[in-house]
Amino acid sequence: MVLSWQWVLTFTAVCLRKRSLILRKQVYLMKRIINFKYLVLFFILAVFCIAGPNRCLFAQDKVVAVVNNEIITQKDLNDFLNFITMQYSRELKGKALEEKVQGMKQDLLQRLIEDRLILQQAGIEKVTVEPSRIKARIIELKKRYATDTEFEDDLGKQGLVLADLENKIREQMLMYAVIQQKVRDKIIVRPDEITDFYNKNKQQFLTPEERQLTIFILQDEKQAKEMSYYLRLGEKIEKLATRYSFTTNTLSTWKGEDLRKEIEDTVFKLGLGEVSDAVKVDKQYYVFRLDNITGSRQLSLAQAQDKIQTYLFEKKLQEGLTKWLDEIKAHSYIKITGD
Repeated sequence: MVLSWQWVLTFTAVCLRKRSLILRKQVYLMKRIINFKYLVLFFILAVFCIAGPNRCLFAQDKVVAVVNNEIITQKDLNDFLNFITMQYSRELKGKALEEKVQGMKQDLLQRLIEDRLILQQAGIEKVTVEPSRIKARIIELKKRYATDTEFEDDLGKQGLVLADLENKIREQMLMYAVIQQKVRDKIIVRPDEITDFYNKNKQQFLTPEERQLTIFILQDEKQAKEMSYYLRLGEKIEKLATRYSFTTNTLSTWKGEDLRKEIEDTVFKLGLGEVSDAVKVDKQYYVFRLDNITGSRQLSLAQAQDKIQTYLFEKKLQEGLTKWLDEIKAHSYIKITGD
């Protein structure tokens, strides 16, 4: 059988068209599969972001506690910690600041819960704060910094903006006002309570032995040792100043006044008029001379009453605040959600 060339061409063209259609369908199916894979991948990533701890910003919105009709989020906790850190950062530095903040972390959530309860009471009592007081407090804080830029940089380091700081100050003032109204204004310390406390705790009102010293500070160890030697011989300070480079200072202290151990051990071994060996503290050398000793004495009731008044007032304030908060908690819904 002989096939015409026209038929062969027609048959070939039909086959090519069919193959082209099959290829197009395969490409279309592949695109659908790829798109579906991307959709699944996006969904997995979204779920991972929401559920994974510290993976996305959603973790910041994790609810850590519920207080009546309000929630406390992880972000609230972080902001509170940053605010506290900023408050202490101008007074404490380095390890001292870190230890202070770490010490507060354990009770941070409980403190924040109590703050929310107090703020809710402020709302019930319709307590308000004048904006001018908040502004004045901000100005006071800014005075601790050399420039506004330094102030703003410190805010930024703590993850805060000015509006956050203003809000925290407003909350502090509201809490103080409602505590003043509900607890502080109701506290009375009677004169007989002061007298009774004094009579039962007289040992607490003994002034410790006080020591007055002259301190000689030098940078060179050899000079410090020589200085100590010649001072013991009774050589005049004016004459020593012509040979040695030193600065002088005075110190009044008593045992347990938080002196460095090497200094306390030295100065409380000295007899009246005696001079110490050179003591190295950091990168300097110190020589101590004991000039005077004031012995321990009993404070009178009149001398001690202000301290007793303050102590008893603060004690009653803490007791009253604890009792007031316990009463509020008893009538509140509080739930800590945990991890």
